[in-house]
Amino acid sequence: MEDSAAEHCVRVLGANEHNLRNVDVDIPRNAMVAFTGISGSGKSSLAFGTLYAEAQRRYFESVAPYARRLLQQVGAPHVQEITGLPPAVALQQRRGAPSSRSTVGTLTTLSNLLRILYSRAGTYPPDAERLEAEAFSPNTSAGACPQCHGLGATLDVTERLLVPDPSLSIREGAIAAWPGAWQGANLRSIVSALGIDIDRPWRRLRKKDREWLLYTDEQPSVLIEPEPGRIDYGYHGTFWSARKHVMHVLADSKSERMRERAMRFVRSVTCPACQGSGLRPEALAVTFAGHSIAEVNAMPLTKVAALLRPVAELPDASATTSSARSGESTEVAVRICADVVARVEVLIGLGLGYLSLGRGSTTLSPGEAQRLRIATQLRSGLFGVVYVLDEPSAGLHPADAEPLFDVLDRLKAAGNSLFVVEHDMDVVRRADWVVDIGPGAGEAGGRVLYSGPVAGLEAVEESATGRHLFGRARPVARRPRKPQGWLHLSGVSRHNLRDVSVDVPLRVLTAVTGVSGSGKSTLVTQVLAEVVRGHLGLEPEEPSEEPSGEPSEEDEGAEFTIDVQDAAGVEAFDRLVRVDQRPIGRTPRSNLATYTGMFDAVRKLYAATDEAKARGYAPGRFSFNVPDGRCETCQGEGFVAVELLFLPGTYAPCPACRGARYNAETLEVTYRGKSIAEVLAMSVDEAAAFLAEVPAASRSLETLREVGLGYLRLGQPATELSGGEAQRIKLATELQRARRGHALYLLDEPTAGLHPADIALLLRQLHQLVDADNTVVLVEHDLDTIATADWVIDLGPGGGDAGGRVVATGTPAKVARSKRSATAPYLAPRLVGA
Repeated sequence: MEDSAAEHCVRVLGANEHNLRNVDVDIPRNAMVAFTGISGSGKSSLAFGTLYAEAQRRYFESVAPYARRLLQQVGAPHVQEITGLPPAVALQQRRGAPSSRSTVGTLTTLSNLLRILYSRAGTYPPDAERLEAEAFSPNTSAGACPQCHGLGATLDVTERLLVPDPSLSIREGAIAAWPGAWQGANLRSIVSALGIDIDRPWRRLRKKDREWLLYTDEQPSVLIEPEPGRIDYGYHGTFWSARKHVMHVLADSKSERMRERAMRFVRSVTCPACQGSGLRPEALAVTFAGHSIAEVNAMPLTKVAALLRPVAELPDASATTSSARSGESTEVAVRICADVVARVEVLIGLGLGYLSLGRGSTTLSPGEAQRLRIATQLRSGLFGVVYVLDEPSAGLHPADAEPLFDVLDRLKAAGNSLFVVEHDMDVVRRADWVVDIGPGAGEAGGRVLYSGPVAGLEAVEESATGRHLFGRARPVARRPRKPQGWLHLSGVSRHNLRDVSVDVPLRVLTAVTGVSGSGKSTLVTQVLAEVVRGHLGLEPEEPSEEPSGEPSEEDEGAEFTIDVQDAAGVEAFDRLVRVDQRPIGRTPRSNLATYTGMFDAVRKLYAATDEAKARGYAPGRFSFNVPDGRCETCQGEGFVAVELLFLPGTYAPCPACRGARYNAETLEVTYRGKSIAEVLAMSVDEAAAFLAEVPAASRSLETLREVGLGYLRLGQPATELSGGEAQRIKLATELQRARRGHALYLLDEPTAGLHPADIALLLRQLHQLVDADNTVVLVEHDLDTIATADWVIDLGPGGGDAGGRVVATGTPAKVARSKRSATAPYLAPRLVGA
């Protein structure tokens, strides 16, 4: 770059973060710069691990040392020098906040504005005292419902849990929640003395009697006559309903075993006092435009904007400063409503109009959470900063991506720089500059292959990005298949699916498509999964706190129910396999080798060596989680935490084992000259060659390579893996198992966060599963993936209440011709010449 141009760029010299190898690169400011490369090439290490980390470090250095201790600091990146770097804001693909109290409203600060609006301009009941803003928050003592403490949900029992088998009689144990032994016999005697037949099947008892036995708070005392063989004297027994017994155990029992048993009979249900709002009655009695704040929080953002817009548009002359019981036309109301509407319209413009302010952050997909943060930044009006974005298009339907591009353009036009880590070639084409990292992943990557205008990347032969960007990559070869039977679902109701009927073809690859919020994940990961689980006799799954990538109503506080009137063809399946992007473990002790089961074979290999046999070492000795073999200084972690007080804390290799995780005696046992710690430090590619003669390990390693994970280290902690990497590990783990029966594979956006080259590898594996006589159904936005499917089920036409219907179904070519489908106009160009 010319010296004059260098004045307007960020210059990086000697970057060595993670797999970057002494990288020097100049990146222009006031431009949209795309960082590209296959998964694991080093894109994020440069954009986030180096550039953003250095900007954050410089900011923290300007903060007083004592205050610095209160901030979550990052360590200094491994880089020689960075010049020309402005302040930076990171917008990463993070999962929703772990707190169940965090919502869309709190993330966007819109909840604060609404509370002030209701406090200052709401309509109060006669003689009611005016409430402060905090009284409208379920997260404060002033506003929280006293029964559920602001959570909107309480633990309660349900008949389905209390009586799992209604064909049994009370004597046979129909009420499973009641205690056993003498206490259970006592309750049966009391019920019999009350005139209820304990030998009649539960379902044949009167409804009035069933509800009384399960839920009554009455505790009648009944005289129990002597019974030969059981009691030889009469006594007065006290009745406990099933619910009262369970709640008594949970509240008062000191026995952990009894409490664990009681928890099997309770579920989180909507709080009956506040109806799930988490608020006190006094706050719920205040209205604005005829609605309580709980009702507004439950509305889609599109309806919130429509509700408040008439007030926001009142002319200044119409606004008053009246202190009447209703202040809906005051200047306060007009100003707050105008601000709320302006903020909400940005969110609607980003395709998030189907969300509600009360939607829990734990149910948001990473893409949704990132768009919320982007909208907040757009309203912040910052100038001259670098926005570092992590795959902003991930998980977005092409129709939803268009408004996102407009927002990014507005951020750049406001005088900011956009550094975007991206895999979507349509986004890369819109960039002003591209920095391509590669050519491979892990040790095979970490070099800047090209830095310059997008068009120049075409001449870089070794760039995988260039091959896909300019159409040189060959599409995935596939043989079109015809359905071999059908799974018919009718009368499906769940979230925004309302009495939907859908036919899912068997033994083909089906892509379920549609805009965000149309009901894709609800249909696939909830309805389909639970219908097949029920057929296979598996326990229903609890609603996951991990975002599925598909908008749905808040599951917390509501019993997980799916209504399907009829399901035909489900008997075709022998197995159900769900492959999602949830982490393979939540601690650094979980890793690739342990999750796949490969490490068991490796430990047995080392235990079978002559040295291990001579020392009496069993396979357990070679686990870093077992006291015998692990380093006791770091407890098998391989590192120790170092607290630096006023500087950011850091981790250092364990001084005893130097990061090996094992004690010295265990490391003395070697196989082909390598200790077990050295095997864990190998990449999958290296280990595949080293363990080629160990069938149990070799099969697993080759499968991992086939899904494009050859660059990962065997001992790489689960906490360092991306969602896409975790999903491919799960898929590889399944692929290496012996095939048995007809399996239904369900995948939720398997291509999210993957480079097109990695997507091609993944698709080949998915098509192999179908060729092995299985059925694969995936929720998908990637157009090239949809184009290779055998069948498409397109939901919509919109999101939220405007979605939830099947708008098109058939082969990709047939769906691409649909006039009703939002997917069709984007899919059709991908099928030209296919």
